Amino acid sequence: MVNLAAIKRTLLKHIGILTSGGDSPGMNACIRAVVRSAIASELQVTGIMRGYQGMIESDFVQMDGRSVSNIVQRGGTILKSARSKDFFSAAGRSKAFSNIQSLGIDALVVIGGDGTFRGAEEFRKEYGIRSIGVPGTIDNDLAGTDYTLGFDTAINTAVDSIDKIRDTANSHDRLFFVEVMGRHSGHIALSVGLASGAESILLPETVTDVNALVASLRSGGNRNKSSNIVVVSEGDEAGGAFKMAEEVRKLAPEYDTRVTVLGHIQRGGAPSAFDRILGTRLGVAAVEGLISGKSDVMAGLINNQVVFTPYATCVSASHAPDPELIRLAYLTSI
Repeated sequence: MVNLAAIKRTLLKHIGILTSGGDSPGMNACIRAVVRSAIASELQVTGIMRGYQGMIESDFVQMDGRSVSNIVQRGGTILKSARSKDFFSAAGRSKAFSNIQSLGIDALVVIGGDGTFRGAEEFRKEYGIRSIGVPGTIDNDLAGTDYTLGFDTAINTAVDSIDKIRDTANSHDRLFFVEVMGRHSGHIALSVGLASGAESILLPETVTDVNALVASLRSGGNRNKSSNIVVVSEGDEAGGAFKMAEEVRKLAPEYDTRVTVLGHIQRGGAPSAFDRILGTRLGVAAVEGLISGKSDVMAGLINNQVVFTPYATCVSASHAPDPELIRLAYLTSI
């Protein structure tokens, strides 16, 4: 019997790895897993600095076990990241292919979001370079996985910040609108709001009724609440935290209202244990997937099992917040 897996394995000699788009905690754990599992399978690994832009500019670094020592606990990405406009052009992709071809790179592991996967898929269609993606984004908005790299760390960072904000809110009987990341997705806001006991959570996926929000806040005041925290996703359809605070001030001037935007603090810091393990599992899965002949798929985690989902599904299907969590948020904010 012909061993197809063995044949595919012999065709794969050299893997390139890059991180693209926004950085997220856990990327370094994934890089480490890719490099070390590839070496264990006797594959050569080249790091591509600054994503697709580094591929175009021949910004490469040879990687071995030592090059990924002492990085699992670090946030960000040792390979740096960038959004490459040049890679959108046929000329840019042609130059990128020429550069990796000169090194003998057979396949890629790409860590990033939907734009990263679209670029990898187009690259394979034009030049036949196989790739497997790993979901690296704090937004948790990709179909094909229950969790993306960095999401767990981001929500823990935000919850820690809101716990501190509540201390000062209690001291001054203030209403705080806290804006978290999530331009198109409310996953961060929903999880952070639930974990921090927010009085209200405003998401892009739900309609915000300012009058109902004010009524709910006043109801809490009647129960002698000494502080109020409203968590707002930056992409909330009614506006961000500043806009919502302005609207509430008009309807309820009795509140001493403040706004805090957490911003990029959510992307930084040491990754949580969950994100380190997730990065390790998905990094190894990506290498093993390439060895088995897979391509144009993302390695994800569903029901605690590693699965591979086509890029086309990951970037086109929605990964909406869990309706049950939305229900819990409503019940516990009353």
